[in-house]
This record gives sequence, C-alpha cells and structure tokens, in this order.
Amino acid sequence: MAALSGLRALRRLCGVALFLSQLYGLSGRESTEIPSYVTKCPSNGLCSRLPPDCMTCNTNYSCIYGKPATFDCKVKPHVHCVDQNNHEQENFTINMTCQFCWQLATTDYVCTNSTNCMTVSCPRQRYNATCTVRDHVHCLGNRVFPKMLYCNWTGGYKWSTALALSITLGGFGADRFYLGQWREGLGKLFSFGGLGIWTLIDVLLIGVGYVGPADGSLYI
Repeated sequence: MAALSGLRALRRLCGVALFLSQLYGLSGRESTEIPSYVTKCPSNGLCSRLPPDCMTCNTNYSCIYGKPATFDCKVKPHVHCVDQNNHEQENFTINMTCQFCWQLATTDYVCTNSTNCMTVSCPRQRYNATCTVRDHVHCLGNRVFPKMLYCNWTGGYKWSTALALSITLGGFGADRFYLGQWREGLGKLFSFGGLGIWTLIDVLLIGVGYVGPADGSLYI
C-alpha cells in the first residue's frame, strides 16, 4: 500500500511539473510574438505621425518627382493610434514628397563616419558610408542605403588654439606639437623657428587652414 501511494504521489508531481512547463512555454511564445518595432511606435498617438516602421503603405512609384503625393497606409499589428478626433483607426493616409530616400536632404538622414581618410587632400577623399533615414521622415525605397561622402570628421583640435600657439610660441614649435606633427615641431624647436621665417610662414598657413592636424581631421 505504501508503494502504491508513493507511486500515485509521484504521478501527481509529474503532472504538476508538466503543466508548469507547458504554461512557461506558452508565456514565452506570447512574449516573443510582440515584434521589435512596437517599441518605436508611440501608443494612442496620431496615426499620420507614426514612424514609417510602424505602418505599411501602398507606395506609388509613378508619382511625379518633387511633387506632393498621398499614400494609403495601415498600421502594423500591435500598434494603436488615433485620428484627429481621438478615434482609434487602422487605415489612414500620409502626405509626403515624391522622392527616393537617397535623394533626401542631408539633414533627413544619419550616416556613419570614417576616421581612416584624410580630410585635407587633393583631390578630396571620399568614403563609403551607410546612411539611415530619420524616423519622422517618409520616402520611397530602402530607408538604409549606401552613399559616397567626403571625409569630414574631427579629432578635437581647435583652430583658434593652434593659431594662438603659432603666434605666441610658434618659435618653439608649440603649434606643430599641438597638431601632432612632432618632427616639424622638433625642427622648429632646434632651429628657433627657422630663425623666425618658419614661424611667420606657419602663422600664415595655420591662419588660412592649410596646415591642419596630423591625423587628417578637421578643426572644430
């Protein structure tokens, strides 16, 4: 009898464990069913102001470039928004300019920077950047696109500081040391600024921006 009662208790424990495991699996599936884009979609806001990732639109690629265009859109699952009368809706229209994302103004997208190219060179160097359209901007085509951009980055060097050092301590090579040009700095230091001639030339070159940081970046 004791063995039989123990067997029954073991079966009950196995049943409870199986139920808990199924319940945990169901809760896990429910949590993973919520798409990642939902975090970008403000709840109960105007549908027409939702980010593009929160909606699906019937884009018309035959629209006239540069002209206003209207597109029919629908919110994605798990996204809740309202109209101007604070009534919940799923279908709505948005107004935008007929143009592809890569044709947008530079202020409408963000691109990756490169610190491996020289900003001062002839001809000016370019690099391959990956650009992403800002959330509030609507456009045609891919919202992430490649673009060739001119090298335009800074290492934190100030033009005013370099010019001030060139005027006051340029004879000792302080301006060249500040810009990271150690060889030129040592040359000016041991030649007393090229007997003053090198110092005057550097004041002119730094003043017009011809001499810049050694890492190839731009002044702040």
